[in-house]
Amino acid sequence: KTFQAVVSCVGHDGTIYIVPKSFEIELNKLMTEIQSNFKCLGLLEPYSWKKGEACVVRGSDTMWYRGKVVELSGSTIQVQYIDHGSIERIPQCHLYPTTLYTGIPPFCIPCQLYKTVPIGNFWQQDAVDCLQELLTNEEVEVHVQELPDNPWDKLSISVYFGGTSLSSFMAYQKYCVAEDSQDIPELVRFYVPVLPSYMLPSLPIPGDTFPVRVTHLVSPKEVYICLDPSKNLTKESATEGDVSCDSELESLDEALKWCNKSVESFPLLTHFRTDMPCLVEYQDGLWYRAKLLSVEESDPAKILVQFVDYGSFLVVPTSRLRHIPHHLLKYPVQAVRALLAGFKPVPYDKNVKRIPYSPEWSVEALWAMMECIEGKQLSASILALSPEVTISLYEDDQSLVHMKLVEMGLADLDE
Repeated sequence: KTFQAVVSCVGHDGTIYIVPKSFEIELNKLMTEIQSNFKCLGLLEPYSWKKGEACVVRGSDTMWYRGKVVELSGSTIQVQYIDHGSIERIPQCHLYPTTLYTGIPPFCIPCQLYKTVPIGNFWQQDAVDCLQELLTNEEVEVHVQELPDNPWDKLSISVYFGGTSLSSFMAYQKYCVAEDSQDIPELVRFYVPVLPSYMLPSLPIPGDTFPVRVTHLVSPKEVYICLDPSKNLTKESATEGDVSCDSELESLDEALKWCNKSVESFPLLTHFRTDMPCLVEYQDGLWYRAKLLSVEESDPAKILVQFVDYGSFLVVPTSRLRHIPHHLLKYPVQAVRALLAGFKPVPYDKNVKRIPYSPEWSVEALWAMMECIEGKQLSASILALSPEVTISLYEDDQSLVHMKLVEMGLADLDE
């Protein structure tokens, strides 16, 4: 039998818990009924819990779920969410004993990969992390291979995600040996076993002057620049790179156009890690390459992201974050953070309005710098590549951009 299912959980032992799509309506009905029947707090008076006892559990989302006591330990109890598979240690005040729903079988099915032997005969922690990252809350195709002798044991299945065999993929990553291992497609689009990251662009060698655009201004001293592909770059560069910036940018634009056409088929992000690459929907309705920086709000969650090809920042709801296809990581980021050399802020004056996140600078200096660079054809020369990229920034007449701030009394020269 073959069917579609959502992976609700991957246990610490590598057990894969699935909820068949055909069960979803009934499960939602049951959840609605449980919420209407339990409008109380957990059981507050002392109660003698027993291993295996049925209960309802108040989850961290304040919803009630069916549960089963797995282990007793002091003031907390280890409980399994029987329609989800996950096991948690819960304070007793978040549980309530009940036999109301014991006649309804669990909606999630514990499974194991068919004819697949983990290295060392049990799933190692890195393999479990890989399975969790890959499968949790994702829809997969399930092929039932073998029924267990005991109906409470694990079902033996083959799992396919995006047309790729999970057993073959795990064998390819050297986490297991699969008897019927198949070739892995060259592009497993949405997963890389280690945390993926963007490549940095090749930069011209220090001392050479090259055309740039300023794509984002953080403060008068800190900018994000994009090497201008419409002008010829110096042939040599400080880092290796054979592909010309022009053709690279053209290819990136084409790849992003393709992504925007098929973005609805890309999975939403369900796990969030600092610097994790992703696609983010901007205010213009288009999706761009970005990376996660931090969780800014919860309930509902809002995430601070940075658009890697522009340098700008945005706080977005999780509904505007999607997995990034792996092939989009091969293009270097277009925006490079740089510090401007040759000037410094004037002495602090508390009567002048300051930039909140960079109070050494006045807001007036920020606006003045914006006027100097916005829409202008600029050029730059790298003074240092480490510890931070430091540049001199020039207008088209080769005068230093910051001289206007000095003339206006908003900055001092810094020898």
